[in-house]
Amino acid sequence: MTSTTSPQLESMVPIQENKIILILSFTILLVVMNTTMFNVALPSIIIDFSLNSSTGSWLVSGYSIMFAIASLAFSRLSDFIPVSRLLFFGISILGIASIIGFFSNHFLLLLGARIVQAVGGGGIMGLGIIIAGRLRLSRRARAMAIITSTASLAFGLGPLIGGIITQYLGWNYLFVISSISVLSIPFFHLLLPREVLQKGHFDLFGAILTGLNVTGLLLFLTTFSYIILAATVVLFVVWWRYLHKRKEPFIPPILFRNRQYTKLLLIVCITFFINFANLFLMPIMLTITFQQGPIEVGMIIFPGAIIAVIAGQFIGRVIDRFGNMPLIISGQLFLLSATILFALLSTISPYFILVAYMFASVGFTSLSTSISNEITRILPMTQVGSGIGVAQLIQFFGGGLGVTISGLLLTLQNSLSPEIIYRNIYNCFFFVIMIAILIYCLYYRRARLRRQPS
Repeated sequence: MTSTTSPQLESMVPIQENKIILILSFTILLVVMNTTMFNVALPSIIIDFSLNSSTGSWLVSGYSIMFAIASLAFSRLSDFIPVSRLLFFGISILGIASIIGFFSNHFLLLLGARIVQAVGGGGIMGLGIIIAGRLRLSRRARAMAIITSTASLAFGLGPLIGGIITQYLGWNYLFVISSISVLSIPFFHLLLPREVLQKGHFDLFGAILTGLNVTGLLLFLTTFSYIILAATVVLFVVWWRYLHKRKEPFIPPILFRNRQYTKLLLIVCITFFINFANLFLMPIMLTITFQQGPIEVGMIIFPGAIIAVIAGQFIGRVIDRFGNMPLIISGQLFLLSATILFALLSTISPYFILVAYMFASVGFTSLSTSISNEITRILPMTQVGSGIGVAQLIQFFGGGLGVTISGLLLTLQNSLSPEIIYRNIYNCFFFVIMIAILIYCLYYRRARLRRQPS
């Protein structure tokens, strides 16, 4: 999240940079795959532990929350702790949690292993962006593009590989894939330059308060407990006052005074809400409605992710030539079209789900890329690092919220037919996307007024 350039990294020769990017991409591939593999396994896990959809959704939403907070926290820590040490710590946590997860025979133990995994996985992802940002300017854009493409590829490979492993070996063996990341530790130790430990301050209490607020909100949406709601409201007041009193808080309040920035945060939150909800609902739809096995589920999701990888090769060129606006508008229209297709056709044939997810995947890639770029354009240089970090937190909060709401809607409608259940859910999502479109109209209107001469 920091924009500080490390002289040790700038002095590296291109060959060493290429090796670091290669090992980093391999590790990020495993981390992002670990995020999506369990979506395909969720129906099996729900059956094995006799869970309802709302409870089972915490395997995804809990992971997303902790992943987001860890990504922001590790990025902050990299301001004064060497990246190599933080990477060793993050990869080690991911490896240890994977071993615990493999032997999990109780849902709470499995959930705990996933959340601890997210601490390591989020840290690796955040540090990957930091490493790419500290390379020489001539190499930086290429490194960022490789990391983004790797993440997009992992979104497609995760469901496919997760389906194969779940069907033939069982969901426990998904933890073996993520544990492979420990093999990258000696390579990072050899390739990353030695950095000096510097004095610095990390707002641990602010990070804990942030995590408790997000978790409390999602717990309330799952349980509708007024006690949890009251506790969350109190925590939010404490958190907000605390951030304004700290000199260097975990989340700088000054960012939220920029109304254009907060509008983009809302849009990106809704974007990830819809994407993670789709990735959660599709395996359940395909398993329950069409009796598809985990491999078939992965094969149906895979083309949509590959389309996104291919589209990503052109999105950057479109942004360079025409700006962010066309992609933000087209991305929202793609998501809207996909939602209509899911609402009308998802219970007719699995192939309609395949086609609908292609639209959704392209829309998600267009929006996430263009909005991230727009954030760097509207914020002052001194706030770009913090702004991107907070945006990542909001992204995965939106993803966790999407999964939680989807699980809740499934549970509340369990007595209805699948056709009615999914039509109701996607009708709700239709209005959520319409809110995002309205927010962007307000954003564009304000931006156009600012560009006009006074």
